Amino acid sequence: MQQKLNAEDIRKVCDPAIFDNLPRQEETASKIIIGQQRAVKALKLGLSMKAHGFNIYVSGAPGTGKQTAVTNYIEQQAMSEPAPCDWCYVNNFKDTYRPDKLSMPAGHASQFKKEMKGLVLDMYNALVKAFESDDYATKKEKIINSFEELQAGILGKVGEEAEKESFTIKQTQTSFITIPLKNNKPVTEEELRAMPESELDEINRKQSKLQEDIGAALREIRKAEKLTNEQLDKLAREIAAYAIGSLIEELAEKYKAEPGVTKYLVSLREDIMDNLPEFMKSQKMNAQGNAENPFVKRYEVNVLVDNSETQGAPVVPERNPTYINLVGRVEKESYMGALVTDFTMIRKGALHSANGGYLILRADDLLRNYFAWDSLKRALKNKEIVIEDATEQMGYLTSRSLKPEAVPLNVKVFLTGSPYIYQMLYEYDPDFRELFKIKADFDSQMERTDENARDYGTFLQALCSREQLPRAGNTAMAKIIEYSSRLADDQAKLSTSFDKISDVIREAAFYAAEDGAAEIEGAHVMKAIEEKLYRSNLLQEKLNEMITSHQIYIDTDEEKTGQINGLSVLDIGDMSFGIPARITCSVSLGRSGVIAIEREAEMSGPIHTKGVLILSGYLSSKFMQDKPVSLSARLVFEQSYSGVEGDSASSTELYAILSALANLPIRQGIAVTGSVNQKGEVQPIGGVNEKIEGYFAICKRIGLNGKQGVMVPGANVRNMMLKEEIAGAVRDGHFNIWAVDSIDEGIEILTGVKAGSIWEEGTVYYMVDSMLKIYAERMRVFGGGEEGSAPEME
Repeated sequence: MQQKLNAEDIRKVCDPAIFDNLPRQEETASKIIIGQQRAVKALKLGLSMKAHGFNIYVSGAPGTGKQTAVTNYIEQQAMSEPAPCDWCYVNNFKDTYRPDKLSMPAGHASQFKKEMKGLVLDMYNALVKAFESDDYATKKEKIINSFEELQAGILGKVGEEAEKESFTIKQTQTSFITIPLKNNKPVTEEELRAMPESELDEINRKQSKLQEDIGAALREIRKAEKLTNEQLDKLAREIAAYAIGSLIEELAEKYKAEPGVTKYLVSLREDIMDNLPEFMKSQKMNAQGNAENPFVKRYEVNVLVDNSETQGAPVVPERNPTYINLVGRVEKESYMGALVTDFTMIRKGALHSANGGYLILRADDLLRNYFAWDSLKRALKNKEIVIEDATEQMGYLTSRSLKPEAVPLNVKVFLTGSPYIYQMLYEYDPDFRELFKIKADFDSQMERTDENARDYGTFLQALCSREQLPRAGNTAMAKIIEYSSRLADDQAKLSTSFDKISDVIREAAFYAAEDGAAEIEGAHVMKAIEEKLYRSNLLQEKLNEMITSHQIYIDTDEEKTGQINGLSVLDIGDMSFGIPARITCSVSLGRSGVIAIEREAEMSGPIHTKGVLILSGYLSSKFMQDKPVSLSARLVFEQSYSGVEGDSASSTELYAILSALANLPIRQGIAVTGSVNQKGEVQPIGGVNEKIEGYFAICKRIGLNGKQGVMVPGANVRNMMLKEEIAGAVRDGHFNIWAVDSIDEGIEILTGVKAGSIWEEGTVYYMVDSMLKIYAERMRVFGGGEEGSAPEME
């Protein structure tokens, strides 16, 4: 229905009074997510479902605050849940390349580490004391004396036997040698050479026999020595076991509810028993301040996850989800020119920190990092966290490194990202469907109700309080609501782009401070919005200047046939603005139908081409039922030197064709936007606010005369949140905005002539049909010849 809009139609004003008596921030803590009921329901379901695979993909456009909102929402839920257990790694004494994991109640791991450090020191002191005791010294001396007596007896027997055979035995550093005697004196070399051969043979025979006896004696001594060492070792173990046994048992009793700790303490005791000398040496060096001996770290505890200060379940938003930041890593350090590592260099990842709670990741960041997505899926599917070098994921050979025992995983993952990423993952990754069964969809808009507006106000007050900005007054909040509807392009909606809203209120706070105001007022908000636009609209100003200086031809006065002003939107990234474009049409006799010069020059896109073909459909259905096509109508965007795309000018082009065929002039002060279908219905388009404001800016520069205005589709009225300046110009009659639902309504406004029908004389459609009949008759006369000039209307 054709209507001329008033100021109230084109801008829905917010009443500042609705913000009176806003509840305090603590009273609205439950409303962490504003206007996202669909998403909240999905989040509640995802948080409640404990079955495998019910992780959550949080979908929404960037800037809707979903990351912050979801984090705050989860933190509130997590506070009511218990803190998860601590995790730590300890040495595997049987295979040091495979450290063992230990779990214990929250806060116990760091305490256990301190207790282990104290235990090692206590054991060292106890051992020192035990090995310095008189009892140990007496028993040790007894064992040694027994061995020495046995050794002396064995060697004494050999010495007696040698003496009987006139030999003496001399011990060197490496062996025992036998020396023959003569008159109880060692035989010299000269005496040996002077002896007869028979006597020498006898000496050699006796010497060989003595060497055999000495060998047998030495074997018996070594056997006795081994037995003595075993006795000494047994004594040392008994003394050590007595000295440290009670200390270990005391700690084991404290952690008897933790089987892993008990098992570790048993293996620790055995390892110390097996390495007593090295243990005593390393601890002595450590006590002296020399910790270079790697044996010192053997009994340390590496606390991987410490939840001693965690309130409720952990909520971990990982900002940089690389592979190692997710699953952890094993660090290495340079020692003597080589890279070395041990279990104390194992470091946690985000999965460890969030284990037993919630992990929040950005999908785009996750997918940009090599191995990160695959490692996350593997951890979720296997329900365990495996720390391994990234190169092993590729199957490359690497140097031998640690293989820490896998940690069981129980985590709920929230993946935030765009709807596009969700669709791609859902389509091409079957694992994604199995692991992320819940989708929480954040809308870019919400209903503009008083309740939601008050929630908006609470959000603004919380922002000002958190960032120590001046308080936002009622008028400021009302202007923010209006600006939010403008961002949503809908009078009945509010935008959820809280990042843009927050930036406006921050800038408004700056202007409030400049004015020395106690609170942010509506004028400060409006100034922030206008200044933001001013910083980005240089190109728009240059184009407007070119129009007003007639470098770009745009008429805003008079009437012309086959010429009309269309409206388009130019998007330059940080802003969008409307710009008028002259569209002209020339008609002639022919069979080509509607020709778009941009299409012929390959300067138009498929949507624009579709719009032009729809024009042919409309003309054929309305005027060509009783006659053949005998028309060539050429359409062009004048002074257009780049591509043309979109169908928002299709109704504008149709008006130009009808004007040219009916030979009726069009009011040049009216710019038109809107697409059309084959039934002649004007359909809604995008960017209606930018288009109207862009044309208003041109008319204002040229001079408002009360005849200028814009004609838009009726369905776009709800999308209007125009500037207050334009609302004022409409109210004062200086500028006009019409809403139409059909081509019939639009052509009447543009020409001032009734649309009528092809049978009603004096109407637009009668004139169009008459011209097409003339074309058809001329074509019949010409016998379908070549295209020519259009005949004059008779």
